[in-house]
Amino acid sequence: MKYLIGLIGLFVVLGLAWLVSSGKKRVKYRPVIVMIVLQFALGYILLNTGVGNYLVGGFAKGFGYLLEYAAEGVNFVFGGLVNVNESTFFISVLLPIVFISALIGILQYWRILPFIIKYIGLALSKINGMGKLESYNAVASAILGQSEVFISLKKQLGLLPKHRLYTLCASAMSTVSMSIVGAYMTMLKPEYVVTALVLNLFGGFIIASIINPYEVDREHDMVEVQEEEKQSFFEMLGEYIMDGFKVAVVVAAMLIGFVAIIAMINGIFSAALGISFQELLGFIFAPFAFLMGIPWHEAVNAGSIMATKMVSNEFVAMQSLAQGSFHFSGRTEAIVSVFLVSFANFSSIGIIAGAVKGLNEKQGNVVARFGLKLLYGATLVSFLTATVVGLIY
Repeated sequence: MKYLIGLIGLFVVLGLAWLVSSGKKRVKYRPVIVMIVLQFALGYILLNTGVGNYLVGGFAKGFGYLLEYAAEGVNFVFGGLVNVNESTFFISVLLPIVFISALIGILQYWRILPFIIKYIGLALSKINGMGKLESYNAVASAILGQSEVFISLKKQLGLLPKHRLYTLCASAMSTVSMSIVGAYMTMLKPEYVVTALVLNLFGGFIIASIINPYEVDREHDMVEVQEEEKQSFFEMLGEYIMDGFKVAVVVAAMLIGFVAIIAMINGIFSAALGISFQELLGFIFAPFAFLMGIPWHEAVNAGSIMATKMVSNEFVAMQSLAQGSFHFSGRTEAIVSVFLVSFANFSSIGIIAGAVKGLNEKQGNVVARFGLKLLYGATLVSFLTATVVGLIY
């Protein structure tokens, strides 16, 4: 029965994408089918095989070491506070982002990341039927971040038509940056984080291919990456360290605001209706959770967490899941976890539009106009990934 429900869920997700397609007759179904098959194959390998467990274990172990090294720096500055309360979210989860950001800067400076991004992007372009630019952007977004990636494409932003700009922004919202993957792994199991990273990469292409199909002019499909100003090693290192700290502080500020606002709204709804706002959202999202493969008796609570991610951000939702108060089954935990690993939420619309506007005001206004469609597509990517995991788990 779970396979039948999952397959229905898969067709529902693809159908919801097709309903808002800007060119239903132009959709290329062959690359879509190939990428869906790849999602199932890669998801199965990562979750159900010894090879996958080894790869995930190695990835998690590597990030574990990085978090330990980050803790050395955090303890030096906040040692007394850490000793009092080691579970402080800002210290144990957010501050390690500073160290990971510094590492990304070093790999960028040594030209290691640009090499990796370029050739993985080229390989992906052979599979997804899209342009080299779109493929480069998807990989770069997963490493650099949803706003930072547009700096590397500054030269081309002003020349991009609306349809290509949508795909670039959709990729940025559907993925997560490597600088915060370590933070996710402190709240979710590493295998779910890694699986979501891989499947979302293809899911972004699948949904964008249906919602926003177009032909790419191969002769003019050049990726002209904006070179950063030449800096000394320590100038670069200081800049990336400060960027990492800004990300940590911004996420902390957003969490304070969103958690407080949700608590207030929950209080108002509970007093007026006898049901909290999150519980109400849970009932709305429950049918979708059920189609993703979550048993109905867990669907309302699961839907509440998924809705929380969309209206606030993934950190708030991950915290709700990590607290363990819902007592989900292993399969439900896997489905909800992979759903949460993306930037698909309302605040991301402003972040992406603001990043593009800072580089090109006209294109930033274009992004703001299709912001809701962007969120719709990125949320479908999360639903698609979670549904695939529900079928193979």
